Amino acid sequence: MTSSPVSPTPDASRAASGPQLVRTAADLRALPREGGARAVVMTMGALHEGHGALVRAARERVGPQGQVVVTVFVNPLQFGAGEDLDRYPRTLDEDVALAGRAGADAVFAPAVDEVYPGGEPQVRISAGPMGTVLEGASRPGHFDGVLTVVAKLLHLTAPDLAFFGEKDAQQLAVIRRMAADLNFPVEIVGVPTIREADGLALSSRNRYLSGPERRTALALSSALFAARDRLTAEEALRARAASTGHPVQDRSAALAALGEDRAAADAHAVAYAAAGPPHGPSVARAAAGAVLEDAGQLDPPLHLDYLALIDPRDFTEVPDGFEGEAILAVAAKVGTTRLIDNIRLVFTASPAPHPDAAPHPDAAQERHAGPQGRPAPGPASGATRKTRKSTPPPGPLGATR
Repeated sequence: MTSSPVSPTPDASRAASGPQLVRTAADLRALPREGGARAVVMTMGALHEGHGALVRAARERVGPQGQVVVTVFVNPLQFGAGEDLDRYPRTLDEDVALAGRAGADAVFAPAVDEVYPGGEPQVRISAGPMGTVLEGASRPGHFDGVLTVVAKLLHLTAPDLAFFGEKDAQQLAVIRRMAADLNFPVEIVGVPTIREADGLALSSRNRYLSGPERRTALALSSALFAARDRLTAEEALRARAASTGHPVQDRSAALAALGEDRAAADAHAVAYAAAGPPHGPSVARAAAGAVLEDAGQLDPPLHLDYLALIDPRDFTEVPDGFEGEAILAVAAKVGTTRLIDNIRLVFTASPAPHPDAAPHPDAAQERHAGPQGRPAPGPASGATRKTRKSTPPPGPLGATR
């Protein structure tokens, strides 16, 4: 009895043949669709494992019967004067191979005149107010160029889902807003940032860094992690303050009188956390700012563009007392290479302190630090530019070194 030949699975066929390279819109439209969902991953080439993670996420989402298309197009509209359009790496052969290993069915790599057949388009999509802050302030017109090409590629690829990395948090936000505002029939999916073993966020521009520059560049992720860790510590102290069975200030004073300096300092930290308004956003900014300030003294130095703690819904700065998810974003130059990174932080409601706890004097001072009784603005009430320095809040949690 002879066995019937087994047809290869879609995944096996894909691995054996590699993704199909498509150069024109006509050939893209001719790609067969077998009834499954189509996902697109838009890139400017120079693919790395961060892009690979996007392709793998798309492959997993659409399944073996779906289709994953990777676009490779260095979009001239999103490069400003003096930026690195001409030296941006073009590595199409390697890109096709990586896309195939990650699970792509096709790579769409059009020429500039295929995407913009009449030259630079006269009609473009505006990113609106969200496109004028942070990256938009540093790179005027950048997000208009991004949205224009994303809209064109969405029309050309006609996907059900489109995958973008969360490392480019502002880009992801404006693309989501465009899709919602203009009724694009596509689901925009964010994929978490992929980092190298030392914490540096994967980026095509990392290849420009020399060894010493790379060491300095690690300050970006170190600053973000410092903010996350300081916020976690503060929230743990606030939780302890809420659960104590007696006024935490009295405990601090009693321990100090007994000569228990270390325990007294710990109790003082808990007392400070219990008093006054929540300090989470300013603590996070200060912790990150201290790391970045130190990196400005390295050789080679880090030149900070901005450090900002923003609401992901509209990219406005969050105030002290903010509750919910925020994005701590940083951009800086090391040598001639400009890098960005971000981390998501969650600010929870402050636990109610013990009813017998008296207000801490530092808290009263902080409440009246600003003019006319208003709280003094944090260092990132606008983007924290390199000409400004972070000021840690008073008290033991303000220590940012």
